[in-house]
Amino acid sequence: MLVVSVGNSQIFAQEHLAPLQYNAGMSENKNHTYSSVRTTALTLPFFEDFTGYGANPDSSKWLERQVYINNTMGVNMISRGVATFDALSQFGVPYDTTNPYTIRYADSLSSKVIDLSTFLPSDSIYFSFFYQAGGNGFAPEKPDSLMLFFKPKTGTVWTKVWAKSDSALSPFIQVMIPISDSSFLHSNFQFRFINKASVGINDDVWNVDYIRIASSRNKFDTLVNDIAFTTTPSSILKDYVSLPYRQYLAAASAERATTFQSSVKNNINSTQLIPNYGFTTRELYSGASLAANTGTNINIAANNTVDIIFSTYTSTPAAGAYDKVVFENQYYTQTPMGDISKTNDTIISQQVFDNYLAYDDGTAEMSYFLNLFPTLPGKIAIEHHLNQADTLRGLAVYFGRQLPLASYKYFSIVVYKSIAYGASTTDSILYQIDNLQPKYLDTVNHFWVYKFDKPIALRSGTFFIGTTQPALSGSDSLYFGIDRNRKEGNHTYFNVLNVWNPSLVSGAIMMRPLLGQAITGSGINELSVSSFVQFIIAPNPSKNTLKISTANFEKNTHYEVFNALGATILSGNMDAQEQDIDIHALSDGIYYVQLIAPNYKYKVQKLIKE
Repeated sequence: MLVVSVGNSQIFAQEHLAPLQYNAGMSENKNHTYSSVRTTALTLPFFEDFTGYGANPDSSKWLERQVYINNTMGVNMISRGVATFDALSQFGVPYDTTNPYTIRYADSLSSKVIDLSTFLPSDSIYFSFFYQAGGNGFAPEKPDSLMLFFKPKTGTVWTKVWAKSDSALSPFIQVMIPISDSSFLHSNFQFRFINKASVGINDDVWNVDYIRIASSRNKFDTLVNDIAFTTTPSSILKDYVSLPYRQYLAAASAERATTFQSSVKNNINSTQLIPNYGFTTRELYSGASLAANTGTNINIAANNTVDIIFSTYTSTPAAGAYDKVVFENQYYTQTPMGDISKTNDTIISQQVFDNYLAYDDGTAEMSYFLNLFPTLPGKIAIEHHLNQADTLRGLAVYFGRQLPLASYKYFSIVVYKSIAYGASTTDSILYQIDNLQPKYLDTVNHFWVYKFDKPIALRSGTFFIGTTQPALSGSDSLYFGIDRNRKEGNHTYFNVLNVWNPSLVSGAIMMRPLLGQAITGSGINELSVSSFVQFIIAPNPSKNTLKISTANFEKNTHYEVFNALGATILSGNMDAQEQDIDIHALSDGIYYVQLIAPNYKYKVQKLIKE
């Protein structure tokens, strides 16, 4: 398949990746209010490695909640946890939802007050941090940038002390800045990171980690007295990230990985010995101990990373056929005296067995979409396997936000016994439900649940489930969240030219089949076919004049022509069943035509102006 380079990202001719324009993990901030109460000033040394389990910065050190604290956007992290700067607000949505080409200051991360009044320029204070351009997001392009400001003793204007503009995808790079100017050595010192972002175009990402301020340093003081976990341990499962416990028990040895692992980095300037390390596992709800594994004596060279590998445990506690079961794993390392952060020496992760099949870890780093041929539908099918017969009840989908919102796009959910790929010559469809719309409201796990109108009985073995976007409907470029941290195969196939092809995009598209007992849908999401009326636009493509025709004409019907950004370009009333529209002044490109009537719902039509 042709690979096309666009900016600093690679996309395929039909498969595309787009920035993440919604962060479900930040949506909880909508109920947050800031405290104006002044707290005691912080003192040196200052250290922050963003290790934690929440999406927000530590309120004892930071003022705002705009950056995203996470373990998924960084690549080859210095320690587990980074602060991600992007074009999304503290509520996880774009800063500007109406002007997608806006270039603006976006995320801000400001420290609380730090008392530097007792220091002199001769005390050799250095401010250091690591930054990474792109990570698991898109690498920044001009004019996107990351900046650092210091607050001086007098005046209201902060001083810019460092900035980085466009950058290729990069490893973490350390920056060393001396604080030798006496104007910064005062009792109300603060520092602030800010990024400039092009909203809805690049939405580029910067990751920041390991912020350290201390006296008696020098420009060569680049290593930190810290040994830290850098990655979330891999799953105990071989392929799925999650599946129902009954499906796991039916073939536990086949579903389990033979080993699982995590990575530990020595950020100290000499070889270090980890005398003890290990993990313990318990079933979360019962508290029953399931496994314990220990190891001894790992040597890690200075500034090196090693993988700690464990053998998979085989405990299978009893549970009801439809019970949710959670294995909680706690991993630890014994680090030397003086280690600057003990928090990053321990990781807690969970292996969840619930009512869904998942290849994704629940977090999206980008969006995935198909570029459709104008007169053909676009299809996605994701292969799954069952170890025993089960009942399919619905599909949970994590949609990627886009500007404008894709509320006018429609799609179908399709369940296949097989698709026309490999040994199969035709698609074998088990179930299809049409005229669905993407939804973005916060729900459990931030997936929208589409409940089927009837249960689908599935035998053991493979099946496929996915979506179809209809041709000539304006429903192309529908964004789905994609988990870019998945390293195994994505089991995804796509079809835009009446031929199924295996996906070449790395990551897991976030659609989860729901199995077992009856489920509750996220809302009224099923629209009957009879609710929608077709109308005709011709010719299409069109150059000067467009004719709109509808057999269901009624008074007070009007038309709108809008562009890909949702802005209305032309509008007017329908005077009869057929209406001619002059479009010669429109620039060449793709537009959408919509009819709005008192008693009919019309599907949006895509128009190509040439």
